[in-house]
Amino acid sequence: MTGSRVEKYIANVRRVLGGLNVETLASERPGLNFKPLVDAASRYVSDAEYYLRKGDVETALAAASYAEGLLDALRYLGVARIEWPSEPLEEKRVFLGGTFDIIHPGHVELLEYASRLGKVHVAVARDVNVARIKGRKPLLDENSRLKLVLSIKHVYKAFLGDPEDIYKSLETVKPHIIVLGPDQPFKEEHLALEAEKRLGYKPEIIRYPEKKTFSGELQGSRDIVKAICQKMCPETK
Repeated sequence: MTGSRVEKYIANVRRVLGGLNVETLASERPGLNFKPLVDAASRYVSDAEYYLRKGDVETALAAASYAEGLLDALRYLGVARIEWPSEPLEEKRVFLGGTFDIIHPGHVELLEYASRLGKVHVAVARDVNVARIKGRKPLLDENSRLKLVLSIKHVYKAFLGDPEDIYKSLETVKPHIIVLGPDQPFKEEHLALEAEKRLGYKPEIIRYPEKKTFSGELQGSRDIVKAICQKMCPETK
């Protein structure tokens, strides 16, 4: 099977996965937790995309097949109504933008969530824009942050944003969906209008619901920095 055919196959699996709502599944079958199964299918799809990017078509196909099998299990059990597309359609492009300074589990969960909606394209903020917006330079330079984002399997493509126009990346990706982090300072209404002005249409805008804690009480890069200062430099307040 060629790489292009595997890519379409992965797109079909990704589309079906994106249509599943774990909360709805749980409400229809109280007492049963389907989230681990759906999460496993999502990981297999991400693995398939990763191996396809590396040119390993056979492993990519195998991973996508595992994901399809898990989703079919839900269908055969009568838990979810799943219809596999007869004709492969264009997979949705999902856009995220951010600093990604000190990659942590919260970043990975956000990207995994976005990957369920389509192919994830990430614009990594330029150093000059971070300094202008946040009032300080990032701890890691833009090329280091880009390299780390590219290493995450949920990411289809990643690139450095425009150093002057933070919305220019929308024109590059032409996304169907824009995913915002829980604390990104963008109002959905304003972003939708700006996107429509740039693209000629309004993409769907989804805000990831909330930050999740990891390693105790940590929630983000700022918390990691504070923890390092407290543990490594106790005299620093």
